[in-house]
Amino acid sequence: MLQCRDLFLHYLAAEKRLAENTLHSYQFDLSSFFTFLDGKKTTLADTDAGLIRDYFSFSKKKGISNRSNSRRLSCIRTFFRFLVAEKIISADPTTLFETPKPGSVLPHDLSMAEVSDLLCSQGEKTPLTLRNTAMLHLLYATGMRVSELVNLPAMAIHINAGFVRVLGKGSKERLIPFGEEAVDKITLYLKNSRPQLLRGKKSPALFVTNRGGAMTRLRFWQIIRETASLAGINKKISPHMLRHSFATHLLDHGADLRSVQLMLGHADISTTQIYTHVDTNRLKEIHRKFHPRAQKASKKSELK
Repeated sequence: MLQCRDLFLHYLAAEKRLAENTLHSYQFDLSSFFTFLDGKKTTLADTDAGLIRDYFSFSKKKGISNRSNSRRLSCIRTFFRFLVAEKIISADPTTLFETPKPGSVLPHDLSMAEVSDLLCSQGEKTPLTLRNTAMLHLLYATGMRVSELVNLPAMAIHINAGFVRVLGKGSKERLIPFGEEAVDKITLYLKNSRPQLLRGKKSPALFVTNRGGAMTRLRFWQIIRETASLAGINKKISPHMLRHSFATHLLDHGADLRSVQLMLGHADISTTQIYTHVDTNRLKEIHRKFHPRAQKASKKSELK
């Protein structure tokens, strides 16, 4: 099974040119499926629709969401189609499966006041805090994915022009502008922090650790949690919440959906449209509070 998996991942990387993070997701999902098959003492050639159905029942009992199961089924279906195309197996057992309905999950975001607190709570200015501040400002200013941020090459940032060149999912390139505050923080980091962290070493990465290498996603996740705690933000914050906040705040202030889609790097505008649901909920709340006929008669009589 592992040999088939490796052939499949090589196919996705070499021919489909999928991004590294997507390949990791495929590998993780297949490992989960293979563990289940090992427990059943069966092979890929003997896997049928009933066994796959048992796998998803097992996943659901373990609390795996419909959204995650939908992604897993997509992975397994693509994998079996590959095996059939390569004549490793004769039939695809996923043919009759329907994709689970993932449901609509509204993104969690931060208020503008919370973002302001987060960006201003680094404490004493050290090479590390200057770097962290620059990273947080750039993340909120551009809405890029955390994987894009930590892997950003130094040559991708254009300070004078005020934009960054980002290589996103599927190796698709996009240009994202950023404002003066982010310019100031990045300039300060490049002048006073990055040289100290590198200590004479060279690195292609824009944001480096005190060992001179690029930062991991996990480490930046820890940094944003620590910073939120210092700022007194009592939410389970993640880097992705700043991406959500970027999109929501742009739309709140009148940005058009197509522009936000381009900056986020969404292939399909329907993915971006989820932020319009967030905006609609806020509009409903404003309408409920301030429209004279939005409240019950008992409350309206108090206004007379």
